[in-house]
Amino acid sequence: MTRDGSILVLKTGDALTPVKAVRGDFDEWIAKGMGVAEDEVTVANVHLGDPLPDPASIAGVVVTGSPAMVTDRADWSEASAAWLARLVEADAMPVLGICYGHQVMAHALGGEVGANPNGREMGTVLVRHDTAAIADDPVLTGTVDPGHMSHLESVLRPPPDAQILATTDLEAHAALRFGPRQWGLQYHPEFDRDIMQRYVEARREVVASEGLDPDAMVESAVETPVLTSTLVRFAAFVRKASAA
Repeated sequence: MTRDGSILVLKTGDALTPVKAVRGDFDEWIAKGMGVAEDEVTVANVHLGDPLPDPASIAGVVVTGSPAMVTDRADWSEASAAWLARLVEADAMPVLGICYGHQVMAHALGGEVGANPNGREMGTVLVRHDTAAIADDPVLTGTVDPGHMSHLESVLRPPPDAQILATTDLEAHAALRFGPRQWGLQYHPEFDRDIMQRYVEARREVVASEGLDPDAMVESAVETPVLTSTLVRFAAFVRKASAA
């Protein structure tokens, strides 16, 4: 990286405790998914009070998922939103938001986030990309491919000028392009099949109480190589952008 820095993982929460105990945390999964060296990634635990870094010290950003809700408007979340908005509005660097990260970016840029009217979306689902919209995209790829979901809130209204890149049966905004080099994904490219299954097991009681079938979710979980490749492609794009 020639932009005086690494890829920042902006950590907005921890993975569910029983999953984290066995498989580690979001930042580890994202770094592994990007296939980058340890010294190419820095982590800011903003939900625990870590300061937001000087943008000049980093080459790109990945914003993690979280058990928190964007609609809680926590101070750390609102500060992160304002910081991210400045990066996007200035097209300062590539940014990729995942789940909570996707939602907080939409909120930051003038969109609306709230409870998904279709209810909880969890498990491995089919993600339908707009193939025309992503035809020349340097990061997103795919047509109709499996992806891992675990969320209650959604982007209900995208920010002005945001482009919808993907949908699912329950999610109208499964992927958005916020700017020339900034994306949001409601799905989790950093999850593998085992992590997805463990997430369902950790939520088994609440999922069942909502009339959903956790056994079917566990059984239907599969690997998602096409959408997982988003992380590798993002890291490669950051390298190219920072070297330009």
